Amino acid sequence: MSTVEGQGETERERVRDTGGRRRPLLRGVFAATGAVLVAAAGALVAVGCFLGLYVRPTSDDWCAAWKSRDMGVFGITSDFYMTQNGRITNAFLSGIIYGDGLVGAKVLPAVIAVTFTVGLVLLGREFVRFIGGRPRLSVLLACALVIQALVYFAGPRSYQALLWAPATISHTIPSVIGVWALLLALRTASHPRTAVRVTGLVGAFLIAFAIGTLSEPFALVSGLLATLVGLLCVPRLGLTRNWQPFTWCLVWCSGLVTGLIVLYTSPGARWRRAQQPAKESLLSAGELRATFDDWLRMWDSVTGRPAYLGAAAVGVLLGLAMVLGRARPGGVVPEKREPRRTVPRGTMIALLLLPVPVVILGSFAVAVGLRSGYGPTGWTYARTWTSYLVPMELALCGYGALLGAWGGRRLREHRNAVPALLTGAVAAGCLALAAVAVLIPEVQRLTTMTVARSTAWDAQNARIEAEAERGATDVAYKPLYIGSLAEPFFTKTYKRDWVAACVSEWYGIDRIHRR
Repeated sequence: MSTVEGQGETERERVRDTGGRRRPLLRGVFAATGAVLVAAAGALVAVGCFLGLYVRPTSDDWCAAWKSRDMGVFGITSDFYMTQNGRITNAFLSGIIYGDGLVGAKVLPAVIAVTFTVGLVLLGREFVRFIGGRPRLSVLLACALVIQALVYFAGPRSYQALLWAPATISHTIPSVIGVWALLLALRTASHPRTAVRVTGLVGAFLIAFAIGTLSEPFALVSGLLATLVGLLCVPRLGLTRNWQPFTWCLVWCSGLVTGLIVLYTSPGARWRRAQQPAKESLLSAGELRATFDDWLRMWDSVTGRPAYLGAAAVGVLLGLAMVLGRARPGGVVPEKREPRRTVPRGTMIALLLLPVPVVILGSFAVAVGLRSGYGPTGWTYARTWTSYLVPMELALCGYGALLGAWGGRRLREHRNAVPALLTGAVAAGCLALAAVAVLIPEVQRLTTMTVARSTAWDAQNARIEAEAERGATDVAYKPLYIGSLAEPFFTKTYKRDWVAACVSEWYGIDRIHRR
């Protein structure tokens, strides 16, 4: 008996010694894999930011630009509330971005990318710590950049997702704000100091109010998430010890509802609804069936783009890295740690499955809003899909991390733990890299299209400005299409051509005609 035990102890020491010797190799592979993904995904995101310098006005740009220039920030905010749509936060941000001509629209993609990256890295660090891992910056940065590259370039409207300011203000910036709001909740909701908790609650209400008057689609998705999280945070369910997280979620929902009420009751929103033709109620059987069909069409487009699964692959890499981070210096197999507290099994399962109803029901809410606002073709406004695509990508990354951590713990128990972990890391990295590589043709197409249009736009802009300075009141304009967006003369009746009217206002002339 003692001989068998001695042999077993010798075998365990041999495995630990082997793991200890190979541990630098394992760390190096994870670091190299993370660095390759950071370089690849970061290059695509950097190209998108650089293309911001070649952004030129189109569609809603023209209206926001001249109103910001002539009315100022508060003037355009009042105009949106009184005559447009009631989105006062949207108008306020537009006034700031277009306040100095086109400079703000050119640097906005870089500001979004940097802010989003930092927020996602910090959120990933909190997630890793929550499940008992040790954050590794290179892998967290890879996750943040891969998710962004997929959100920006994997969809059918890449120009609108990152480069077109009106769309990014309404549908990309809200997701960035949502990530930082979630960080605020994690830091303040259960803080021991009352002043910090109260500050967090005030901040939650103000941010949620701003979201409610910025983007209805994201308000619906974030409200659904806050509602479900709040229900799970009832102390009786065992996830939290007190009512503080529930209170934070309740305050967030209150801010959203207040903002949506202000938006819905505004004179601008009432005017906009009055312009729509009479139609069936959204609750009628016919409209619900049609909305469901729209929802299926949206998901048919999303599921037909397998690159989105790259978020899960980089998540697996993150999970495997967490396993490495938990290992002790003496070997690959760490000592077991007791959990700090026990959460009931049913509550934990509900928490793990939470992203599923948020993405499914949130996307359906977006489909309902699109059909209500834009009619049968509303579902094709893919720029609004960002409101649920970002939560979907975060969920895929999170599930991938949990899968990687689970698999990594199983692999550590085998004699060939290090080769198995190396194989898993390389495989996950290759899959994530393949998802990024699929995006390269789209980024190339976007680059060619954006740069070519900027050159043509600059030449036409110089000509129109010269003619306006000579006193011309009616000048020729050639539509320069990009990103499936409206340009002047998109309607048969000139009086209804709001793009042409805004172009005329920007140049200070009476009207334009097709060249």
